[in-house]
Parts: sequence; C-alpha cells; structure tokens
Amino acid sequence: MTTKYDKIKGLSPGPFRRLTGVKPAVFETMLVILRRADKKKHKRGGPKPKLILEDKLLMALEYLREYRTYFHLSRDYGLSESNAYKTCRWVEDTLIKDKKFALPGRKALQKSDIEYEVVLIDASESPIERPKKSNEDTTPAKRNDTPLKAKSSSASAQGE
Repeated sequence: MTTKYDKIKGLSPGPFRRLTGVKPAVFETMLVILRRADKKKHKRGGPKPKLILEDKLLMALEYLREYRTYFHLSRDYGLSESNAYKTCRWVEDTLIKDKKFALPGRKALQKSDIEYEVVLIDASESPIERPKKSNEDTTPAKRNDTPLKAKSSSASAQGE
C-alpha cells in the first residue's frame, strides 16, 4: 500500500516546500525527533500504528499549513476524527518540546541584542457596513381591515 509520503518524497525541494511548508532537510530533522519520541512511546510494545511517522508528520503539516479540518484529514488518511486530532497534537507537542523547534521565551528576546520592530494594527475603529434604510425597503404596518383567517370547515360543521 502506498502512503501519501511515498507520493511526494520524490519531489524536488521547491515543490516539496510548496506542498508541506518546510524544506526536505527540515522535514527529515523533524522525523528524527519524532522517531526518538515514538521509540520512547512504544518501548513496551502495543498495537501497530495505522500511519507511518512520515504520514503523521505530513498530516500535521497539512493541518498547520492549510487549516484543514480534522474531519477532512481523517478522511484522507483513513483515521477517525479523534485520532487525527490526537496525532496532530502529538506531533506538534513533540516538536515543541525539542529545542530545535521551540520559540525563544520573552526573557531570551529581551536579553538579545536584536532589535524587533512591532507593528500594531487597530481594527476597532473600522466602520461596519450595513445597508441604508429607506421607506421602500421596510414592510408597511399591518392594517386593521385585513380579513382574519376563515374558520376551518370542520369547526363550522360542528357548530351547526
């Protein structure tokens, strides 16, 4: 059975990055980290996973890059929606725990000599587009001389 990773591993670096969001070398680095964590996770054995690590990483990258729903991911990879969620969370958490893919904390940024330029955009003053009101668009008030519903035939038959 061919996996999704088998279909893309032959791509050149440009299309590979367009598809996954990372260069092939970074993808391999991520796989090394995931393999190490997977070994620890399955040290005592357990059932064979449905997806290979490459596909798990590819699924998490698709989620992060395309904001696909877990339902769509689960259909593409043959998993349940909850397993797709758990897999993406495991990949993300495992990569974040490793120092190579963790962002520096606030203290590290304050201590560094690099100057950061921060741009803030205030969107609170944006006008809300609403249709203009006019007399032609409003519904006229109900008049008193409109006839009421006619009594049903069964009600009139009972009254006779």
